[in-house]
Amino acid sequence: MTSTHRLSHLDQLESEAIYILREVAAQFERPALLFSGGKDSICLVHLALKAFRPGKFPFPLVHIDTGHNFDEALEFRDALAERIGEKLIVRYVQDSIDQGKAVEEKGKFPSRNAIQAVTLLDTIAEFKFDACIGGARRDEEKARAKERIFSVRDEFGSWDPKLQRPELWNIYNGKIHVGENVRVFPISNWTELDVWEYIRKENIDLPSLYFSHQREIVWREELVFPVSKFISLDNSDKVETRTVRFRTVGDMTCTAAVESEANSVDDIIREIQISRTTERGSRLDDKRSEAAMEERKKGGYF
Repeated sequence: MTSTHRLSHLDQLESEAIYILREVAAQFERPALLFSGGKDSICLVHLALKAFRPGKFPFPLVHIDTGHNFDEALEFRDALAERIGEKLIVRYVQDSIDQGKAVEEKGKFPSRNAIQAVTLLDTIAEFKFDACIGGARRDEEKARAKERIFSVRDEFGSWDPKLQRPELWNIYNGKIHVGENVRVFPISNWTELDVWEYIRKENIDLPSLYFSHQREIVWREELVFPVSKFISLDNSDKVETRTVRFRTVGDMTCTAAVESEANSVDDIIREIQISRTTERGSRLDDKRSEAAMEERKKGGYF
């Protein structure tokens, strides 16, 4: 009697992601994994461990530090890189500002989210990376949904959504001309819920930011923003202490929290299942225009 074994949904997603990571190692000479200490990039590291252990990663971890990061994410980033014994390269947006290559925003919530593309492109040129692996997912935002898994960028780092390559079945074309670069998204087909269910299944550690905690906040455009040294408070701002958590982690100036009592992975999964708002609904930069993300990607954003 012949028995058949069918992979679960999460096992299928994991298998696809591992296959993509190994394709990157096979097709590119100098790949890198973009790692911020956020949940998606942490899952990528976990997948890379499954793909390449007991050997070393065939790429370094690279973080573009905006200078507006959460301390918890940076501490987790450094501890994880040290624990797994992999190379971590950090480059700083502040250096790009000091060199006159990028101009910092002014105002109450001065975001560095867009100008980090300058530092990223300089880092790609410095190390001659031909592929950068990122944790973006198609369910995050409309521009992400247009992205292929192997996304070619021209010699200026620009992305053109009209010039995407076909990806038939599981065939990924990594051929590029000199100066071009490919951004690779192994978890493109995952959803926010998939990520959290995978975190539960694999018992993956995360920064405390993702779980409920008390924090000083202010309200802006009906969003809950963390109080930090990077924003300019005025007399109209009312600082409150609320129990919150973060669904997505970017800069402190553009990432809002959500009021939540979810302090375990199971609690978070239940919360997501009934949520009526998207994960990136708490990212202020995405609200600047209908095409905010797409414009940043055309300028070199990951």
